[in-house]
Amino acid sequence: MNRAPGTPPGQEPRWLTDEEQHVWRACVEAGTLLEDHLDRQLQRDAGMPHVYYGLLVKLAESPRRRLRMTELARYAKITRSRLSHAVARLEKNGWVRREDCPSDKRGQFAVLTDEGYDVLARTAPGHVDAVRQAVFDRLTPEQQKSLGEIMRIVAEGLEPDGTGADLPWLR
Repeated sequence: MNRAPGTPPGQEPRWLTDEEQHVWRACVEAGTLLEDHLDRQLQRDAGMPHVYYGLLVKLAESPRRRLRMTELARYAKITRSRLSHAVARLEKNGWVRREDCPSDKRGQFAVLTDEGYDVLARTAPGHVDAVRQAVFDRLTPEQQKSLGEIMRIVAEGLEPDGTGADLPWLR
């Protein structure tokens, strides 16, 4: 067998054990199914994908319902190009508008409009029901706490500070 990418010459890859393989596949399957479940609910109830809903939520939580585009991309964990496309679609719906940044001629803000806020307010109850049904209603409080801790550890490992990591919002 050829050497696995990233494996130093003469060193065998650290293959997953059977138990690790089961955990990994369960993680991938759950993540894929959860994203699909939430996308379908939001498309049905508001005509938007899950990532767009997340952008509206972050803007609603931000001071003056506005955030620099670079910060919004970082929050959403998406490329600047994908964010620009998403904001263009949200602008077309009248839910977001862009404003130039007065202190940085290259920078822009995304601003949640009143119409966007209203869509978010109407959509949030159904979305939180979908999240509760898919995740929280199935777990004990201890499992919920463990899941949060585990996911924070995984996220921190994938988003290391000061390493020059290849992160989506930097592309």
